[in-house]
Amino acid sequence: MSRPHNPLPGLSLSLGVTWVWLGLLVVVPIAALIAKTAGLSAGQWFDILSDPRVISSVRLSLGASALAALIDGVLGLLLAWVLVRYPFPGRSLADAAVDLPFALPTAVAGIALTALYAYDGWLGRILQGQLGLKVAFAPAGIVLALTFVGLPFVVRTLQPILKGLDPELEQAAVCLGATPAQTFWRVTLPQLRPALLTGTTMAFARAVGEYGSVVFISGNLPGKTEIAPLLIVTRLEQYDYLGATAIACWLLLLATTVLVLVNWLQNRRNSLAGQHV
Repeated sequence: MSRPHNPLPGLSLSLGVTWVWLGLLVVVPIAALIAKTAGLSAGQWFDILSDPRVISSVRLSLGASALAALIDGVLGLLLAWVLVRYPFPGRSLADAAVDLPFALPTAVAGIALTALYAYDGWLGRILQGQLGLKVAFAPAGIVLALTFVGLPFVVRTLQPILKGLDPELEQAAVCLGATPAQTFWRVTLPQLRPALLTGTTMAFARAVGEYGSVVFISGNLPGKTEIAPLLIVTRLEQYDYLGATAIACWLLLLATTVLVLVNWLQNRRNSLAGQHV
């Protein structure tokens, strides 16, 4: 029996090039990272990861990343909703500005945020001088920087889903007596939930490894405002390559676990939804 003809031209070549580039850019670097720590014993792993400075930096990175991802989820949903549903002057400019964290070097973003929220900055003078809210050189500044770099992931994930929603479903809900809030929570949001979860997870994974925009605004105080990526760089500068690689592998494991878990939950939800159709 002959194999069915594939209508897509060049599938074998395209698939081969895709796997080669994926291997060179993703698989090989990660494998090299893991192989670097292959010689560490369980005791060495414990000594490295149980260091109070390591625990503090990892806890701060994960906590700040989770909080920033949650903020991105709320703000990203609101921003995507406004950009898709409401025409207003300057909408194209606002839509282009969403990609600014992608195009702007992260170090430039960190310097700009620090200059803005430092004690002598435009906003820092008001927040810290008059309201007593310290942003720069504090955990709040770390969350702010991570929110900045992660927001586009949520917005760009939600926008195509919002554009593809059938407005007749919302109109039908309104005709049946639903309030705008009920229509959003019971009709619109369930359709956006998978994309919202994906975008929020991507923002979290991006924030865990962020360095450039945080290093300036955090203050880099060990045990207080030192993030895990900065500690990795510090260990490299001290020629502690195994220690730096072990911390990097730990962050990689945590971020990968979150991504795999979210993908599994989404696939399970889709399979259950398909069974009920």
